Amino acid sequence: MTLLLKNGRIIDPYMNWDFIGDVLVTDRHITDVGVINVYPDNAKIIDISNMIISPGFIDLHCHLREPGEEDKETIATGTLAAAAGGFTTICAMPNTIPPIDNPDIVEESLNRYDKDGVVNVMPIACVSLGRAGSVLTDMHALAASGAIGFSDDGNPVQNDDLMLHALMNSSDIGLPVINHCEDSLLSDGGVMNKGRLSDFLGLKGWPSLAEEKMVKRDLDLVESSGGFLHLAHISTAGSVELIRKAKEKGVMVTAEATPHHLTITEDFTKFHNGPKIRINNMAKVNPPLRSRIDVQAVVQGLADGIIDCIATDHAPHSTKDKNGDFNNSAFGISGLETALGSLMQLVHKNLIDINTLVNRLTLGPYEVIKNANIMRPTLSPGSIADVTIFDPNYDWAVKSYDFVSKGKNTPIEGEIMKGKVIMTLVKGNVVFGNEVNQIE
Repeated sequence: MTLLLKNGRIIDPYMNWDFIGDVLVTDRHITDVGVINVYPDNAKIIDISNMIISPGFIDLHCHLREPGEEDKETIATGTLAAAAGGFTTICAMPNTIPPIDNPDIVEESLNRYDKDGVVNVMPIACVSLGRAGSVLTDMHALAASGAIGFSDDGNPVQNDDLMLHALMNSSDIGLPVINHCEDSLLSDGGVMNKGRLSDFLGLKGWPSLAEEKMVKRDLDLVESSGGFLHLAHISTAGSVELIRKAKEKGVMVTAEATPHHLTITEDFTKFHNGPKIRINNMAKVNPPLRSRIDVQAVVQGLADGIIDCIATDHAPHSTKDKNGDFNNSAFGISGLETALGSLMQLVHKNLIDINTLVNRLTLGPYEVIKNANIMRPTLSPGSIADVTIFDPNYDWAVKSYDFVSKGKNTPIEGEIMKGKVIMTLVKGNVVFGNEVNQIE
């Protein structure tokens, strides 16, 4: 297929581009960019005036659940959700059943992704066997088989010695250890952010210190012994400040934040049903939604580059998992399809600019895992045509029953978003979208 995308605002952080122009896609590649008046006769011309065309988004942190929990999500449904969210490359966490802790499972996962996925999927392997935190995996063999990073996500690497050896290996391999920053002794039993609201609702609080203590531990290890550290789903003001100071000292660390930790607060844990206040299970997530002060600090960290990238931590669950008593419901938010709409709030409120947002969704995550030889996110001629087109002013309401993900678990049900993905191309193929004007 040959596509001529006309009159879009081209934003490419790698090339430092921001201009109005056209993009020609021939077969799998971008073959021309600019004002294009000469093109093949068989080109399908699509008018994307008032829309933004960017390199495909990259998500460093999502959960596809397959194998083992296909009732929550499958590779097929998860990658369709990714395409609907504008993500052309996603990195799947290893907390599957069985977990991705040996080269055979990495290779099996890659085969599954190739067979059933509509976007590029890269496997993240475990730091420890079985994600049990006791025995280090063969990280070199996992990398050789195709893993692009290492994480026990969902479980922190609590053991200092194990984390130290993992970081030492990461220096040799050039791929990050992605730690879930939580001191389990401090968070034990917590189900939401610790503060006045948790006290009011009668729910056990999860203190910011549980995250910050682990962030400091990891930063101290890297500063003293080296390593390649990436910190997952940063959620507190204290964590942002710790990372800021470490980067000022030249510590090798990168960090991500999720759309929900950037845009909503712990207040979403409650909602009014007439005169009564009810607890919203859909807002239960790990780490928990934090205070307004924390959200403001994480947004400022994103704007300043202290937070290098945005990652969804897409965590789909069945209705059964999320219903019932809040204390016993599952942690997690289904976030791939609402990511851009949520994040565009930051742009419309002038908290970050559109170029920064595109950077943190494309070049930022690429820089974390570029040693895995993934495709560079760019619209430059000759590059693979992984492309996202979005309308920054498109108004729409979040309706979870319309999600293509099996996970309908969102705390922002019914919220009005301003900004929507219109079309997603992977290797030149349209994998999502038909809401554009075609010029005959």
